[in-house]
Amino acid sequence: MTQTDLSWVRTEMAQAMPAPSGERGLVAWVRKNLFASVGDTILTLLGLVLVAMILPPVINWAFVQAQWTGPDRSVCATVAQGGIQPDGWSGACWAFVNAKFGQFMFGRYPLEERWRPILVGIMFVALLAPLLIPRVPHKGLNAVLFFLVLPIVAFILLVGGMFGLPHVETPLWGGLMVTLTLSFVGIVVSLPLGILLALGRRSKMPVVKMICIVFIETIRGIPLITVLFMASVMLPLFLPAGVTFDKFLRALIGVSLFAAAYMAEVVRGGLQAISKGQYEGADSLGLSYWQKMYFIVLPQALKLVIPGIVNTFIGMFKDTSLVYIISMFDLLAIVRQNFSDASWASPQTPASGLIFAAVVFWLFCFGMSRYSMFMERRLDTGHKR
Repeated sequence: MTQTDLSWVRTEMAQAMPAPSGERGLVAWVRKNLFASVGDTILTLLGLVLVAMILPPVINWAFVQAQWTGPDRSVCATVAQGGIQPDGWSGACWAFVNAKFGQFMFGRYPLEERWRPILVGIMFVALLAPLLIPRVPHKGLNAVLFFLVLPIVAFILLVGGMFGLPHVETPLWGGLMVTLTLSFVGIVVSLPLGILLALGRRSKMPVVKMICIVFIETIRGIPLITVLFMASVMLPLFLPAGVTFDKFLRALIGVSLFAAAYMAEVVRGGLQAISKGQYEGADSLGLSYWQKMYFIVLPQALKLVIPGIVNTFIGMFKDTSLVYIISMFDLLAIVRQNFSDASWASPQTPASGLIFAAVVFWLFCFGMSRYSMFMERRLDTGHKR
């Protein structure tokens, strides 16, 4: 037999080497993401030119020339306009936002009772944060406190009329408190109700299926303004004499039902994406319908439609501004209402207030978007296949 020379065969594993200097670091990232091709280079340069044209004036208006404090409109108006600023001055009137900040947060909620919504906000954050962090234990207890106990405590604190707390009517509520309350109740109610509607629409029971289809298509076929108008103005006309419901409660129900109809279609898309083999496998194990849905189908379906679910939540959060049509003042409405305050009327006041409201909405919507991306990455099991 001939002997083969194996001297060239490696006898030990090669040591790991660092990536080439041209493939790591800031320069590599810029070259890969901004200047990877001629088209990318042109778009990057155009973007830089656009930023150079827009950003300096914005920074100058919002920060450099901005007026941060002051007692009235005079600090945000020029001499010709009855103020103290030189002619030609233009800057943000953050003094207006600072003076009206309490109203932007709580509306006309009594000053001496504002500790109550502040306490509710602290409890909300304290219970929500550990619920969103996967590593924090006792998720079951946390969920019970957040979804069951907190709403009851919040109702007692915000409305009052019991345990020695003065009653605060909901027409006095306003600002960010109304926006967050509508959004929180809408999210908590719309997701489970949307799941039930999606399951009902795919049910083999004709009556249940028809009821769900009629509800979903009816709600999705009309704008939210119409739903709020019907709940606020038309519903009392159909109730017996002397029977009425709080307008804020009617708005909560309208927003929740509207969001649930859209959520049902999102969840139904996830259910349709699950292969038939998953259903058959669950049936072969002898699982009941609800066991099959709870343990097998819904966990997979909801994971697939996380972007759609969060997109519905974000849309609902922004659509709370439509309650202005029924004379309820959320954050945007309370900001606009204060434009009519003669003590702060100036050319810079409207833009400053609207930008403040836009930044608040953006912070909440961006936070929900980033958390949904985090959950998508965490629940992605594609690398395990």
